[in-house]
Amino acid sequence: MFTAAATFCPSVGLACPAGQGGRGMMERNKPKIDARAGQASPLGVVISENDKATMSMVRQAIDAKRLRLAYQPVVLARDPTRIAFYEGLMRVLEPSGRIIPAKDFIGTVESHEIGREIDCAALEIGMAALARHPHLRLSVNMSARSIGYPRWVRTLRRGLSVAPTIGERLILEITESSAMLVPEIVVAFMDDLKAEGIAFALDDFGSGYTAIRYFKDFFFDILKIDGQFIRNIHQDRDNQALTSALLSIGKHFQMFTVAEAVETKAEAELLRAMGVDCMQGYLFGAPTLKPSFATQEAAAAKQKKSA
Repeated sequence: MFTAAATFCPSVGLACPAGQGGRGMMERNKPKIDARAGQASPLGVVISENDKATMSMVRQAIDAKRLRLAYQPVVLARDPTRIAFYEGLMRVLEPSGRIIPAKDFIGTVESHEIGREIDCAALEIGMAALARHPHLRLSVNMSARSIGYPRWVRTLRRGLSVAPTIGERLILEITESSAMLVPEIVVAFMDDLKAEGIAFALDDFGSGYTAIRYFKDFFFDILKIDGQFIRNIHQDRDNQALTSALLSIGKHFQMFTVAEAVETKAEAELLRAMGVDCMQGYLFGAPTLKPSFATQEAAAAKQKKSA
């Protein structure tokens, strides 16, 4: 079990190697100052006010337990009727009933401790789903910043203790940009958790700045190709070339490949011909708070009870 290859540094919202205080990161995270006026720029103030509103909205949702996972299927390319696993995507429920997707707030909260709380909530909800549904395989998103965060580690330990098969049905997704913040810590973290049977997915591959040399050390099982390279791939020769290169990297390092944001049959057909292993996107199902695996099991249980 992962213990403490890293120490969580609240000041930077990041796991830091033991003995390092993350001073360089604190310097990079300082607000931009207008040298001529000697004060924060007006644009920075506007962004700060918007961020405050977002942070407040997320804080209220956490306190009121209005966080949910929306589940989106990841299907086999050779047979899209078969689901390889689901991805759990964080959602905030407003009192009005409006559902707010993670993309609308995660960029604001990720570098703060409230981002760690979001990761803890996602893991807790995901582990509970795995415990309730013994045939479910689920990926849960996390930031590399949550490595070493005590509550996240406790949540993982508690979830794994519920049933012996939960670890082997859990996939932890880490974005490429997040993984490259502290690659050495990510490597140690993955190495420790492999014994639990947990799989790892590198999310949004191609959107960040991964140093290819780290692929020799990383233990990613799944490579998820960013949707910017998938959109209109059947018509875009540049996207075809880039996706082919990313697939080649995945195959070389024996990683299962997933194409994200697949929305048309034409895209799916070309990706299948290119040799992608799995596909994910609105063509195969939108993220939903009421996934088919839950409704089907509920219906079966009701039928069994009435028999």
